Amino acid sequence: MSRSRLHLTVAAVIYYEGRFLFVEERDKLSGKRVLNQPAGHMEEDEDIISAVCREVLEETGLALMPMAWLGISQLKASNSHTYVRLNFLFEPDQLPDVYQAQDSDILALHWLSRAELAAQAIPVRSQLVTDALDCYLQGTRLPLTLIQPLC
Repeated sequence: MSRSRLHLTVAAVIYYEGRFLFVEERDKLSGKRVLNQPAGHMEEDEDIISAVCREVLEETGLALMPMAWLGISQLKASNSHTYVRLNFLFEPDQLPDVYQAQDSDILALHWLSRAELAAQAIPVRSQLVTDALDCYLQGTRLPLTLIQPLC
């Protein structure tokens, strides 16, 4: 596989008062609206924790820190690219009254339970979205200390 088809990404499962935060965006291939967790590619010379915090801030306007790691998901997409996704858990005690995405690609923010997500007319971006939720709902909580700092 060409390295140009391998993508290292981070994603945030943000859980607050019984609901998960999703971003609504357009799929770059189909142009259709989809739901995703705040997520994106790591930048060059960026450590993993900084990457997921940056994505959360850009896509939601929230400055949060993860409390746990939910593991790694992998996807071989229809475009023949492989996505390796590191999933993190955020469970804030409180949120600001007003926050909004800084990234113009984000169309809206949605707080949904797992059942509400399943009933949504807007589909999830990929199986990676529900895989991360299932890890959370199954009780997966890996300590952030398992991730060594960038040397």
